[in-house]
Amino acid sequence: MKTLKQLWDLSGRGAVVVGGAGHIGRAAAEGLIELGASVVIADLDAAKCASTAAELTATGPGRAHGIGCDLSDEASTREMVRATVKSLGRLDIVVHTAAFVGTTPIPGWAVPFDQQTVAAWDAALRVNLTSPFVIAQEARQALESSGHGSIILVGSTYGLVGPDMRLYDGTKMGNPAGYGASKGGVLQLGRYLATVFAPKIRVNAVTPGGVWRNQPEAFHERYVFRTPLGRMASEEDMKGAVAYLASDLSAYVTGHNLVVDGGWTAW
Repeated sequence: MKTLKQLWDLSGRGAVVVGGAGHIGRAAAEGLIELGASVVIADLDAAKCASTAAELTATGPGRAHGIGCDLSDEASTREMVRATVKSLGRLDIVVHTAAFVGTTPIPGWAVPFDQQTVAAWDAALRVNLTSPFVIAQEARQALESSGHGSIILVGSTYGLVGPDMRLYDGTKMGNPAGYGASKGGVLQLGRYLATVFAPKIRVNAVTPGGVWRNQPEAFHERYVFRTPLGRMASEEDMKGAVAYLASDLSAYVTGHNLVVDGGWTAW
């Protein structure tokens, strides 16, 4: 029987973290690098990808570099996967953390429901749901060849339950319909891929609860009151969850949604 240290070891494996220059993406990439993986940071801002990769390479035995990618564009998304495989010489792990969220500053998005636009809805679904579909298609062959293929999608509690709009009273925060709809779609896409890509590729999801990012105090207090563990999440809370699903610690886990929400959906 392998030791736990052997099971979590990612030495020699290659990963891409899509949205890796963002908050959760960076934490996920850092964990993979600490466990020995070589990681491509893929995000819209190529310069930020490069600087993030340089900073993360110093955190562990694995190395990192950045590749810019426009997830709203199919050709750019497919080329990012091909460039990743070429750079790493293999691909074992795909982590998709990129998304339009409630604070994404586009017109017709984080506004009252009657003001939400089809254009904003379409743009969000293109990034949140269509891009992981495209990436899975393009990465499938490399992941099947790796012997350790793992895809990790990022859902949301709002892909599981409806929003409690009382949390947002008196703030400028919003909860777009397209966010929850896209995240529900991501979770179903994960279940679909888990069965279609089996047995050579495992596909799972991590579903975070609300992450503390200096939200208005009224929202923060309401959220914490409603959460059994009595706090909002941090990026560090996602780090171990992604590492678990990426490594052989979860070698017999596929089609699973690992909910990291402090008990938010347990009520």
